[in-house]
Amino acid sequence: MTIREQTEILELGTLSPYACTCVGNAKRSRPEPKCPYRTEFQRDRDRILHCNAFRRLKRKTQVFLSPVGDHYRTRLTHTLEVAQIARTIARALRLNEDLTEAIALGHDLGHSPFGHSGEAILDEICPYGFKHYLQSVRVVHYLEKKGQGLNLTFEVKNGIACHTNKIAATREGNIVRLSDKIAYINHDIEDATRAGILTPTDLPSHLTAVLGTDKSQRITTMVASVIENGPDEIRMTKPIKAAHDALRTFLFSNVYTNPVAKAEEEKAKGLVEKLYGYFIKHPEKMPDEYKQILRRFDLHRAVCDYISGMTDGYAVDLYQQIFIPQSWGSR
Repeated sequence: MTIREQTEILELGTLSPYACTCVGNAKRSRPEPKCPYRTEFQRDRDRILHCNAFRRLKRKTQVFLSPVGDHYRTRLTHTLEVAQIARTIARALRLNEDLTEAIALGHDLGHSPFGHSGEAILDEICPYGFKHYLQSVRVVHYLEKKGQGLNLTFEVKNGIACHTNKIAATREGNIVRLSDKIAYINHDIEDATRAGILTPTDLPSHLTAVLGTDKSQRITTMVASVIENGPDEIRMTKPIKAAHDALRTFLFSNVYTNPVAKAEEEKAKGLVEKLYGYFIKHPEKMPDEYKQILRRFDLHRAVCDYISGMTDGYAVDLYQQIFIPQSWGSR
């Protein structure tokens, strides 16, 4: 009996009846030989962790565009915080921690540069529209490994696709959906405080009385609420959810639309729009892997794939190379 088979038996014997075990699940689009050591969901986690799109998250914006300072969140640090919260909940509920971690690590792989402002302009100018959660599935299905994709299991891809606003097919996927909300609300408060947009006393006192006065207390309260509600339906208890939703509304009014947080947004949108138009006219200037996407799909899909995969810094550098005059002799 292999180590993987022993792990699968352990899953069946120890996990909750609500858990998604590898036995009977974890099907891939392309069948592959089994690993002697790792379960299918463990393999998915490792494939995501080692892929190019995951590494690019370190230079993609979370809320503040191109922040000055080492401690502001990026898409990568956000992803790791989501994974930590999700694993805590999954373990406490005896659900499949490996599946939960794989979904969490992959949930933002398709996010555009410049945060949600980049997503919004791509959604506007691409004829297919653009949603980062669907692009994340596209990344793992088509774009990684030079068009081969990662061949992830159905459950992981479903959890990635549903992490923003849909009910996933597994409890583990729904844990990630909630963990994403718990993570970004709390770390965005911390980043906004660091940026001078908020002070701790600005948070409504009736909400901090319920959720806690600092990040650690709030995360603990929200996580405990999900755990206490149990695995039958992955959600916060009603009082905590109401406070969470009210806090989210407060952030939209005071942080996400704040002029300081959005100071560079119009520039970022203009940059993405200009790059998009340029590569529609000059597809031969794209890297070879996106020319292959063009032949496999079409021009708009290839250009959208290329731009959405860029980091903030890469997009800025490319824009400067294409549109900003350079001194003679500097090439």
